[in-house]
Amino acid sequence: MQNDRTPAGHAMRRVILFLERIAGALLGLVTILIVASAIGRYGFARPLPDAFDVSRLLLGVAIGWGLASLGFHGTHIKVDLLAHGVGLRMRRWMNAFAWVVLAAFTGLMCWKIWGRVNSAMSGGDATMDLRLPHWPFFLAIWIGLMAALFTTLVRLWLIARHGTDLGEFDGIDEELLEDQKL
Repeated sequence: MQNDRTPAGHAMRRVILFLERIAGALLGLVTILIVASAIGRYGFARPLPDAFDVSRLLLGVAIGWGLASLGFHGTHIKVDLLAHGVGLRMRRWMNAFAWVVLAAFTGLMCWKIWGRVNSAMSGGDATMDLRLPHWPFFLAIWIGLMAALFTTLVRLWLIARHGTDLGEFDGIDEELLEDQKL
């Protein structure tokens, strides 16, 4: 992150690390739930009630929160053949345009998931066995997507203000190791 040694840069890194840990913990929880259900089903002929529904809903929550990390770091698959064939100024414009598209997409997802939260609350959607309501899971997905929108807008601001590029995250593993030392 540009000028990472400032208090604001340090605080932002801590927020991003917190969001990444939430997504990671949720993925771990989904894994544990699926393994426990498989052991119960095949080992004892007694699957965990609602394991399928809860695991898919938790996976949606993990994806929503994981998008917050993607929105800031941009560590998704990217092909920069065109970007490396143009000058620095054009590359910055292309980078900003890509982040504007990502912010618009994330904003649209927030809007649609909010509608899903409202319809699940009013419709009484629930899991089959335990009758757990779906709306808290959709609300958690929406909160994760709002975090993703925030991180995407922060990255867009950094691009506009400082001209930062994704090249700063090419060595992300080393960056993450430094974060854990903080």
